[in-house]
Amino acid sequence: MINKYKGFVFDLDGVLTETSKAHFEAWQELAVEMGIEVPEQTMDEVRGISRLESLEIILGYAHSPIEYSYDEKVALATKKNNIYLDKIKAYSPSNLAEGTIELLELLKSNHIGIALASASNNAPFLLKAMKIDHYFDAVVDPGSISKGKPAPDIFMKACEMLGLEPHECVGVEDAEAGIESIKSAGLHPIGIGKLLNCDEVYQDLKSLLDHLL
Repeated sequence: MINKYKGFVFDLDGVLTETSKAHFEAWQELAVEMGIEVPEQTMDEVRGISRLESLEIILGYAHSPIEYSYDEKVALATKKNNIYLDKIKAYSPSNLAEGTIELLELLKSNHIGIALASASNNAPFLLKAMKIDHYFDAVVDPGSISKGKPAPDIFMKACEMLGLEPHECVGVEDAEAGIESIKSAGLHPIGIGKLLNCDEVYQDLKSLLDHLL
């Protein structure tokens, strides 16, 4: 595989690092303030999608329908993000998934382009905090994408920024929505963790690295 493709496009949360718990805890704190109780399964439901889409899921657990204007929803999503930022401000290289540096080094040594396709607006901060930002040839700004995952837009944009065709690239994701995005965009999908809609799945990034080696 290492010689078959010219680019690797990674998701961030749940692939290069694990921030899903921090995201969920931030949503939980916001939900409690709003008088909403969210179940543990919400951690998977909000994985890999935008803040406003995640907020709609949280609001769906309210006992009584709550109507908010768009501006109010943006304010709530921003409040959640501030809670989340407080939780991740101490992130460092120690928070990288095992095998991340070795995998990025392997790709670089084989002249393979590396891009990030994350729905998180905090991705550049995390890449820099974990000292891996210099490995990336392209980082897609989710604000520049009209449709988030599972639409193909963000992975197509990543390929465009790398100067490659989608069929020349691999997409690495841990979320169902992300895998659907990769497939729709035309990249070769690789799943990390437990996925039901991907043929090639590895337990973690270290397992993927071992396979490539």
